[in-house]
This record gives sequence, C-alpha cells and structure tokens, in this order.
Amino acid sequence: MNSTETSILKQENFRCGYVVIVGEPNVGKSTLMNTLLGQKISIVTNKPQTTRHKLLGILSSESYQIIFLDTPGLLKPKYKLQSFMMDAAYSAINDADVVFMMVDAEEKVDKKNDYDITFDLIKKINKPTFLVINKVDLVKKFSLLPIIDFYSNKFPFVEIFPISALNGIGTDDLLKSVVDSLPLHPPYYPTDSVSDASERFFVSEIIREKIFEKYKQEIPYSTTVEIIEFKERKVKKDFISAEIYVERQSQKGILIGKKGEALKAIGESARADLEKFLGRSVFLDLHVKVREKWRDSEAWLNRLGYKS
Repeated sequence: MNSTETSILKQENFRCGYVVIVGEPNVGKSTLMNTLLGQKISIVTNKPQTTRHKLLGILSSESYQIIFLDTPGLLKPKYKLQSFMMDAAYSAINDADVVFMMVDAEEKVDKKNDYDITFDLIKKINKPTFLVINKVDLVKKFSLLPIIDFYSNKFPFVEIFPISALNGIGTDDLLKSVVDSLPLHPPYYPTDSVSDASERFFVSEIIREKIFEKYKQEIPYSTTVEIIEFKERKVKKDFISAEIYVERQSQKGILIGKKGEALKAIGESARADLEKFLGRSVFLDLHVKVREKWRDSEAWLNRLGYKS
C-alpha cells in the first residue's frame, strides 16, 4: 500500500461507489466514460451496439473513488449474444449506487419513443438517478426544454445535466454532483487502477473497434475477436495472435479482401492503437475463421467470454 492509499484510508469523509451509465444504443455512454476518466478505455464508433460487455472504469482522487460501469445499449434481444448484453447491463444496474440515464438531445421525444425498457429498469431499482442529455452542442438550446419536460414527468431524477460527452461540455459539473451522491466508503480498488479488465480484453476490443470503423451493415455485428497468443518479449516486439470469427464464408472473404488487403488494413490500424495503448512495439498476426451462428451458441459465447 502506497502513502496516498494510506492517507485516503484515514479520511473519514472519503466517498466511493459505483455509477452505471445506461441508455439506448449509440447515445454516447462509452464516450462519456472515456471523457470522465480522462483516457480511452472503452471503444467508440458511430455505430449502435458497439459495447458488448459491462466495462469498469475507475476514477480516483484524494477524496473519492468513482467506479463507472459502461453498459451495452438497452434493447429487446434478438439472439443469445444480445441477451448476454442485456444481462450485463442489468447486472451493472443492480451493482450501482448511482445511475446515469443517458439520452440523445438530437432524438425527438414523442409517444413512439418512450424509452420503456430503461424506465422500467430504473423504476424497479429505485436508486439515485441523474438524467444526462448528451450531444447538446448539436442542437439549439430552446429544443432542450421539451426534452427536459418530457423526462421530468416520467421519473423523479436527482438532477438533469445537458452535456456534450465528446467535447466535455458540462461533464465537470456532472462529476462534482455525483460525488456528493456516493456513500462514505474507503476505495474498493487501488487508487492507481483505471480498470479491472485484462490487457487481452483491451487488445481484442481495439481490433474489434477497427472492424466496426471499416465495415457497414451486418459485418461488424457478426464479428468477434479471440486472442490466441500474447507474448511479451524483451528483445523483439510483443507477439499477438488473434482470430476474428464471422458467421458466413462470404463475410470471411469481405474481411480478408482481395489479396488480403482489407485484413492488412485492419491489422495496421489496430497495431498503431495497440502500441499506443501498451506503450511498446507489437507484431500483430490476424486470422479470419467462420463459426456459423456463434452469436446464438451458448458454448461459443462462453468460450469467447460472453458469460452472464
């Protein structure tokens, strides 16, 4: 235990707790967590349903420790992978001391878009809940009034925060306010920790992010990544071997591309980000394999770490 941790444990007014970020797909949950942490640990793309796991991010200071839980976007599952994703979101909500319900300022609020799944959840758990209206930099200020009115009539939120997660607008005020809602408790994690996930997990997520960025339609959603080998080497570059799984042979051909050019481009982009993340040189070896209907296979979901 370092001197900072020792002094923290002696503070009677130290606050620590779990804050879960929930909302529909693509409202900016991962971007918000990255912004609040001051570094990127959750992959971000412009496509919905990018996040598949409950990802933990830790923010520590001398007076508080906030454990943020980034969650998959709430939806009605169509296959077993999506059921796992919803289990991860529900589990995170049950673990939380505080809830951030995040919505998109650009989306129109009307009877067709009542966020029933999210509201049902937050009403059941009965925990302090903040309404976070994201992407306010993209709309006129007057358009926020009907959004605030709509949600205020739906649920008794502790506070309402219009923010831009991408540009950091309003996020400092949100952070200050949530600290006061946390319980008095010593830190759960070492104060120099940023997450409890392994390097292997982050490596697989970075590769998957590049696939989401490059491809449209069904390819990203039919794809997952498994790290087969991860060797740290003192003299040579670290060696990482990863297998990318798709559900159909035609998807494999698209991912590899003519003369392997598409897969090479994914590898080069991923390797650049991996080296920044790991802080060392990397040799990345990618392979594409077909695993039919892996998203609906209990055995494959368990193997790939998608466990309830």
